[in-house]
Amino acid sequence: MHKKMAAIAIASALFAGCASVPMESREASNAAKAFSQPSGDNAGLYIYRKGGPGGSLKKDIHINDRCVGESAPKTFFYEEVPGGEEYRVSTESEFSPNILLLRPEGGRNYFIQQYIKMGLLVGGADLKLVSEAEGRAAIAKLEMARKGNCSN
Repeated sequence: MHKKMAAIAIASALFAGCASVPMESREASNAAKAFSQPSGDNAGLYIYRKGGPGGSLKKDIHINDRCVGESAPKTFFYEEVPGGEEYRVSTESEFSPNILLLRPEGGRNYFIQQYIKMGLLVGGADLKLVSEAEGRAAIAKLEMARKGNCSN
């Protein structure tokens, strides 16, 4: 019984608290929240993480194996990429990265939600493409994290 209680306490500690990452200025965050059309033939990728379980976890996000940044609860990233190409958006998980393949059209914005899920030992992260309406509503409540800081 004591082992079970200890395991529950450890799991609770992993999913409590709040991780922090370097943030962009409020001006940069607000500019990204204008959801402007991407420049030229580019597509805009908004990758975000709401609050919830796993608040103490920071998780790397990559596009084609290039570091976008390390996420924390209530943060987002904005990245413009050339449209019409396939992109491998990945996030670290417990044992191996979870991957979302995407071929965005130029001139459009896309919204990718990163979420934390329970793992065997620690929480892992996964990604899903969401509608523009859902993505805009979520990002309106978040702040933009600084790109380029990954743990791996």
